[in-house]
Amino acid sequence: MAKWNLFAALTAVGMAASGWAASGGVSAAWAQDYPARQITMVVPFSAGGPTDTVARLVAERMSGDLGQQIVVENVGGAGGTLGAGQVAKAEPDGYTLLLHHIGMATSATLYRKLAYDPLTAFDYVGLVTEVPMVVTARKDFEPTDFKGFTDYVKANADKLTLANAGIGSASHLCGMLLMQALEAPLVTVPYKGTGPAMTDLLGGQTDIMCDQTTNTTQQIKGGTIKAYATTTAERLPLFPDLPTATESGLPALQVGIWHGIYTPAGTPAEINQRLSQSLQKALADEGVIKAMAELGTTPVPTADATPEALKAKLNAEITRWKPVIEAAGVYAD
Repeated sequence: MAKWNLFAALTAVGMAASGWAASGGVSAAWAQDYPARQITMVVPFSAGGPTDTVARLVAERMSGDLGQQIVVENVGGAGGTLGAGQVAKAEPDGYTLLLHHIGMATSATLYRKLAYDPLTAFDYVGLVTEVPMVVTARKDFEPTDFKGFTDYVKANADKLTLANAGIGSASHLCGMLLMQALEAPLVTVPYKGTGPAMTDLLGGQTDIMCDQTTNTTQQIKGGTIKAYATTTAERLPLFPDLPTATESGLPALQVGIWHGIYTPAGTPAEINQRLSQSLQKALADEGVIKAMAELGTTPVPTADATPEALKAKLNAEITRWKPVIEAAGVYAD
């Protein structure tokens, strides 16, 4: 009887091991056939905004490499958390992606009742680009340079309006840093998206906005808004005459809006790697490089377009922004 029990136990273990191996084999085979149909890339912001622009540029090139179309779906609202939440609940099969920006890190603190954990609800594909920010104002704003801008804003803070695309948006974060750096609490005006915020800045209904070059370059070059400084460590080749905030005596105002691609947690590693490889090819494409240069940004190096690099970036940025947001005392819920 004891021998039979031992035999049965060993048989059960063997069958379990065989089943596990078979399952792994099926998973690997399935991943090799990926993708077999259309992929959806969720952008948690409105169409036409800076993050949407980056997503469509990358999705087009990745579609060609993968042999299946990547369709961009805009799911805006709640500072990007609605779209991110939708992807967090999606099937982890590689057919639903999320392209999000720095808001993925800040939402962990801005939203105290967030329905998902940014660190555990997603797997990683890779970083895409880090878009510079520019401090801009309506075209008839009085100051002529950034020194004059900072002096004027400090003296008239309670009379000036600072536009942003909504709490948690890139322009909101940059604006928050600007106010902290100047110690000037401006009257903030949140909009539902970058488009309407820019429209009112162009029309002179608001005074100031700090936003990404992907959304401000055409207006700056066209002279329809004024540019005062970049938030980069060095001057931008696109605007060589535009000083950095750091060189103008405001080193605290240094921020770039990094973008990354995610999948729902539990997505097979082979699929994430395949997507990462496709992303790397897209970012090395001369057309993508040129298009990004025209928007004032560049693709990340190949070593950063990886799951490991994006995971490390997200962890570091959550740690960086938590005290900034808590000090400002501005939350989205």
